[in-house]
Amino acid sequence: MSCLDQDKPLYLKQPSSDSSITHKPAVQPLHGLKLASHAVLEKAQQCGRLKCAKCGRSRMFFCYTCYSLVGVSQQEIPSIKLPVKIDIIKHPNETDGKSTAIHAKILAPDDVNIYTYPCIPDFETDQVVLVFPGPGSVPMQDLVQHLRDSLDCEPSPKRPKTEETQGATHDAHDPGSAAPDGATASKPRACPLKRVVVIDSTWNQTNKIVTDERLRGLPRVELKTRKTCFWRHQKGKPESYLATIEAIYFFLKDYHEQCLAQEYSGEYDNLLFFYAYLHTLVNSAKTAAGRD
Repeated sequence: MSCLDQDKPLYLKQPSSDSSITHKPAVQPLHGLKLASHAVLEKAQQCGRLKCAKCGRSRMFFCYTCYSLVGVSQQEIPSIKLPVKIDIIKHPNETDGKSTAIHAKILAPDDVNIYTYPCIPDFETDQVVLVFPGPGSVPMQDLVQHLRDSLDCEPSPKRPKTEETQGATHDAHDPGSAAPDGATASKPRACPLKRVVVIDSTWNQTNKIVTDERLRGLPRVELKTRKTCFWRHQKGKPESYLATIEAIYFFLKDYHEQCLAQEYSGEYDNLLFFYAYLHTLVNSAKTAAGRD
């Protein structure tokens, strides 16, 4: 569930079929992202599919059953620390091999958990949001205001009067104690959000999960300005209906900029490490087959 900025697409269209440019290399599909080198994936692809050390099944890059790497080591791929925990609720009929949820679990193992419905953890509703489009969902900017209001309503802990007096005196008389210009902008804003819930399912199967009483009370956010570039986009669904890894990536990007009030510098781009590589493979295959 995510997509691209409307004025800054996640991918670029293939060049025209004009003979003067047919020999030029194709543009990178996920243009502008700060991604780790795909050399390790290219090398693993040359070796072909290997058996997962845990389950023995034939896999490429990772085992989507065991959530483990295959043919590459943890040290060879990026590891990402996220500002919130991500809980993915997977539909039991979702085809593991077609899901992008595993990408998040492999790349951010300390902050991502995957549960198979009907298994859903207990949530504190005032610190959790559900990323899901449709009626009742709000755009990111409205959710941010909701979180800020919640934070503003919390009483700040009282300090001893002597400490308050000393602090005030120090601020008033010590020129060095003042924050330099621009310091506020570079300092992350406190935010009460702790967890983000994402549903991993085909869009036709989501109703059973999203209407579950354990998720009904969660605030919902929709990434309306994003458009998917998933190669398995479901026919008849709007472009704002995103693949799971897209939704996680774009939520975090918006959260970083709008809620934490930080300039985004590619902190979570590597969540698309596998996605970008697979996107390139799929589109190259389509082009070679004449299905551009």
